[in-house]
Amino acid sequence: MTEEERIQPAPAAFKADVWTYFGFRTKEGGKDYDKSYAVCKICTARVKYSGNTANLRTRVSRHHSNVASNANFKTKRGDPAQRTIEEVNFSKLPASSTRATKITQSVLVFICKDMRPLSVVENKGFRNVIKTLEPRYTVPSRQHITDIALPKLYQEVKATVLDSLSSAETVALTCDAWTSRATESYVTVTAHHITDQWNLQSHVLQTRAMHDSHTGEHIAALLTDTVAEWGLNTKDLVVVTDNTPNMALAARLAGMTHIQCFAHSLNLASQKALKIQSVVRLLGRIRRVTAFFRRSTTASNQLKQKQCLLQLPAHRLITDITRWNSSYDMIERFLEQQPAICAALLSAEVRKSEKEIFTLSKSDITCVEEVVRALKPMKDATLVMSEESMPTLSIIAPLHAKLVMGAQESVDDAPTVRDIKTAIAEDLGKRYVNERETLWMASTVDPWFKDLPFLSEAETSETYSRLLDTVVTVIKKEKNVSK
Repeated sequence: MTEEERIQPAPAAFKADVWTYFGFRTKEGGKDYDKSYAVCKICTARVKYSGNTANLRTRVSRHHSNVASNANFKTKRGDPAQRTIEEVNFSKLPASSTRATKITQSVLVFICKDMRPLSVVENKGFRNVIKTLEPRYTVPSRQHITDIALPKLYQEVKATVLDSLSSAETVALTCDAWTSRATESYVTVTAHHITDQWNLQSHVLQTRAMHDSHTGEHIAALLTDTVAEWGLNTKDLVVVTDNTPNMALAARLAGMTHIQCFAHSLNLASQKALKIQSVVRLLGRIRRVTAFFRRSTTASNQLKQKQCLLQLPAHRLITDITRWNSSYDMIERFLEQQPAICAALLSAEVRKSEKEIFTLSKSDITCVEEVVRALKPMKDATLVMSEESMPTLSIIAPLHAKLVMGAQESVDDAPTVRDIKTAIAEDLGKRYVNERETLWMASTVDPWFKDLPFLSEAETSETYSRLLDTVVTVIKKEKNVSK
């Protein structure tokens, strides 16, 4: 029995219309009403009752204004024995009313922010939530959302973004080509700028399907159209992309300064390291172990027990995917859980149910430890670039120099470590040759790196001279504009 059903209607002698929304509970063990408190049929709250309905009316007006405005306490009660909140006849909110407009706006923001399908407005569960929160509101149809509400919201947001971009002194773009799970190709262009309050603003300007091949010419045309649509023609644009030749060509054809994405550069260099034969062999062996625990419930349960027994974190084993750092995470997690893995594989329960059990040798474990140590600087650098909430251009040059220097061979390096370092140093060494002056200038104006410790004395002097020339040019240009 629900709370509402346990509330008994007020006796027929109680004529005030407010009793439509209140009743009494019976005294425990009897049929008499407990009239010291009236119980709200809307929210089941108890309200002190002493023969006067003023406080009951106040309760409805303050806490259930939608009911109060609808009823106004002018109508006589119907059948006093049956009325509950479910039976209150709500008048529907006009679609143009302030409250209905706000709810529709919230529904749109929910769809957009959470990337929900437009069909969510047709889902029974969603409609039930809305009905519970505001029974008078009518959820718009999917067609209305698609044809009217969403385009209107887009134009409103676009106007705000245009205003934000127009006030920016300079704008940087990022351009990313990607493929959906349905193997459909898209290109996304995002704009970034700093406000007068030194806050970073990022706006996705376009996400367009690319039905043509991802040639430099096609991407350049998309960039040019985007710049024109968003009024960025007068901005001194820089575009950051991945390291593919077609993106470099697109930036050049669009007349933009091009910077290679450092996180992508780290990924490429690390992928080279992971393709070393000894590392490939090691990754394959670890994958076999993690795959075994994923498919065997017995082994998985044993692993959990051994983790608890050995006081290890109750982490699941990881199987790597496309990005190099997932391979790093896989072997790092394997090392963390290696005692529990070994104990689980040696348990009688696992050996009884499995004919063939694959394990790593002691020399394999030693090699895994060496690989993790060799790749950790690349992992740390990737985290720095991906987690930074402020512009990262000034970080690239010092971080690049530190990684290249750290990848120099040492006499104590094991053969696999030596091969990893060589692969990383060779790949990173050929990156940012043409962009280094831009990167050095960015580091010069960053208080963290302004001393340029990663450069030679001659390179530092040259960079500061170039910065001074740039400042003089900008000042002269501003003076000419003000005349």
